[in-house]
Amino acid sequence: MESVPNNIERIQQACAEKGLLLHDVQLRQLEKYADLLESLNTSLNLVSRKEKAPLLIRHIFHSLLIGLYHRFEPGDKVLDIGTGGGLPGIPLAIAFPETSFLLIDATGKKINACKEMIQTIGLENVLAKKERAEELKGMAFHTVLSRQVAPLRNLCRYAERLLLPGGSLICLKGGSLEKEIEEALNFAKKNNGFPADISLIPIDQFDDCFDNKYIVTAKS
Repeated sequence: MESVPNNIERIQQACAEKGLLLHDVQLRQLEKYADLLESLNTSLNLVSRKEKAPLLIRHIFHSLLIGLYHRFEPGDKVLDIGTGGGLPGIPLAIAFPETSFLLIDATGKKINACKEMIQTIGLENVLAKKERAEELKGMAFHTVLSRQVAPLRNLCRYAERLLLPGGSLICLKGGSLEKEIEEALNFAKKNNGFPADISLIPIDQFDDCFDNKYIVTAKS
C-alpha cells in the first residue's frame, strides 16, 4: 500500500502535468479532508469502501480530475448535486479557491458531515445545504456537478433550469453509458431542452481503479 505522502505527491504531479498547480496549503487541505472523510465514513458511510485503491486516489483524485479538463474561473458559481461526503465539490473547492461551490444532498447527516469538514479545513468558498436539486429555486450556476448520483437524463433535467446560459453539467460516471446518453439526448430533442451535446473523457490513464470510468460533459 502506498503511503499518504506518495499519494499526495502523485496527485500533485498528475495535476501539474495538466496545468493545475496545487500549492502546499492546498495539498495539506486535501490530506486533511482525506483524514476527516475516512474518520467520519466509519459511522456515516459517506463513501464506498469496496475499492482497494487508497481513498486519496479513488475519491479525492477522482474528483480533482474534473479540474484537469474544466477550469473553474474566479467568481464562477458551481453546484454539486447529491454531494454525499463532499464529492466532487470539496476537492474542487480546495483546488479552485476563488470559485464558489454549493453542495446539496437530501440526507441531513451527510450535509452535517460536510459542514463539519468544511469548517475544520477552513474553506471559505464552499457551503453545504440539505436540499434536493428539484426543489432548489432562485439560483443559477455556471456549472452543475454530479458523481454517480442519478441517471444522466434526470441530471440533465435538473441542470437545465439551474444553469446559466452557456453553462455545463459535468458528471463522474462509470460503466456502459451508451443507453444513458441516448435517453438524455432523445429526451432533450423531444422537449426542445438541454443538452444539445454530450461528450465522454475516459480517465483510466490515471489509475487502474478508474477503468471504465468517465468524465461526462453535457452542454447546450
